[in-house]
Amino acid sequence: MASALSDCSSRATARLLPFQRSVQSRVSQFQRSVSIAWNPLGMNAIRSAASPHWSSSAVAPVAMTTETSAKVIDGKSVAKQIKDEIAGEILRMKDGTGIVPGLAVILVGSRKDSQTYVRNKKKACEAVGIKSYEANLPEDSTEEDVLKHIARFNDDPSVHGILVQLPLPRHMNEEKILNAVSIEKDVDGFHPLNIGRLAMQGRDPLFVPCTPKGCMELLHRYGVEIKGKRAVVIGRSNIVGMPAALLLQKANATISMVHSYTKNPEEITRQADIIISAAGVANLVRGSWIKPGAVVIDVGINPIDDAESPRGYRLVGDVCYEEVCTVASAITPVPGGVGPMTIAMLLSNTLSSAKRIHNFK
Repeated sequence: MASALSDCSSRATARLLPFQRSVQSRVSQFQRSVSIAWNPLGMNAIRSAASPHWSSSAVAPVAMTTETSAKVIDGKSVAKQIKDEIAGEILRMKDGTGIVPGLAVILVGSRKDSQTYVRNKKKACEAVGIKSYEANLPEDSTEEDVLKHIARFNDDPSVHGILVQLPLPRHMNEEKILNAVSIEKDVDGFHPLNIGRLAMQGRDPLFVPCTPKGCMELLHRYGVEIKGKRAVVIGRSNIVGMPAALLLQKANATISMVHSYTKNPEEITRQADIIISAAGVANLVRGSWIKPGAVVIDVGINPIDDAESPRGYRLVGDVCYEEVCTVASAITPVPGGVGPMTIAMLLSNTLSSAKRIHNFK
């Protein structure tokens, strides 16, 4: 499980497409480590930076019970609430300072999926009042071309967040390009210094990666107690699994990580009060993996064959929803769970960047 996937409306999906292929080569190895019969279906497959002026959530808290029907953690509804809060804060900032947060996206090439993701981000920005900036470069652009645009956005005071849409063309050094983004504008939260601060006690990153931040926001807004609880993160990618584990640890949970070399993953997962699955493997987590009353956050989004669907497939998570919802106390659906939260956290990080740069409280 070398990768994690998220909703197609998020940047993380485009970033993760190159890793999906590597996931498949690892799935069979993971399957052999699982102690139950493996029967996948179909295809092979910190809390948001809310200001004191934001309203608290009215979502009913989740109690870790042994009820037989899990509460649905509605990421779509929570994301809408967060976007409304962000829009209100942006209006307050504009009225108080005349400043509007700005988000710049650099797109190299003409991949249809990447163009869709960029278009979705632009729409989300417009909906809350964030100004969008774009740099669309041809597929055969050089690294120097991309670095020049990054440098320009780094120096532009009207730009408070910068995204380089992934995947990049194969001839480009992704690490070199991403590291050129100013840490003060790294709204994706993947800069090594941001991750390093996240890992250290007593330090706070400027930005938290959007998808794991969205997972934590769902837990907080649904009143899930984290302190002192046992949590298992399935998948250890730099994008979701690893930062999610660090965030849970900062919230004083006791953490275990399950990955492709883990022995007895079912046994380990069954000990968890909270599970975040970010493996990118359809229906990996079965009902027998779940401790009664556990809370399950499903980051995966995977296509499986469905002859009844007009598209010939449907999307499912890492978690076998039909089985797990009879055991867990709460669970995120796929789609409509973590995915909508990712874009909401991107907007949140952009607002936080603008407020920090302009010292707006």
